[in-house]
Amino acid sequence: MLVWTAGCHAPGRFSGASHPVGNPLGVRAVSDDNLWERTVDVLHDYQFQVAREDRLARVIETDYKVGSGCLEPWHHDSVGPANRLESTLQSIRRRVRITLMPVDAAGNYAVTVEAFKEKEDLPGLAANSPGAATFQESTPLQRDLDPVVGQSSPSGWIPVGRDFDLEQAILASLQEAYTG
Repeated sequence: MLVWTAGCHAPGRFSGASHPVGNPLGVRAVSDDNLWERTVDVLHDYQFQVAREDRLARVIETDYKVGSGCLEPWHHDSVGPANRLESTLQSIRRRVRITLMPVDAAGNYAVTVEAFKEKEDLPGLAANSPGAATFQESTPLQRDLDPVVGQSSPSGWIPVGRDFDLEQAILASLQEAYTG
């Protein structure tokens, strides 16, 4: 049982900031390319796949990533035990947008991190849920020789808002990457 709960409480570099980090984060960079590459590296550390990089607009956006549960401590998108437990019990997905705006000509930048979180909303029972996988007594048994595996209709996603814990963890990792 101890090993199972270790995933929810796995400490380490990705467990979040010990103190809140300002968003936007003020940093000084030697070059624009160096700042950009370190930012992408931090996103890859969190296993987010970059969907769009726009150097003119100075925006990096990721694809959606399914939230990691208690049994996936190597994924770092669910920060803290409460988020891990929620991702274990409910389908969650997250995406991140980072904006790197120059503040002045001296090489100072304002780095803004936005992490968006959504919950899955199924129109009915999922095919792999216990309710859909058991026989119902109210209807006669139907024999289907050509079963269709998967959902009968696409799922919807409900925006929950921003994930402050993930934003703080990414900002702390960015601060460490920029200074280290």
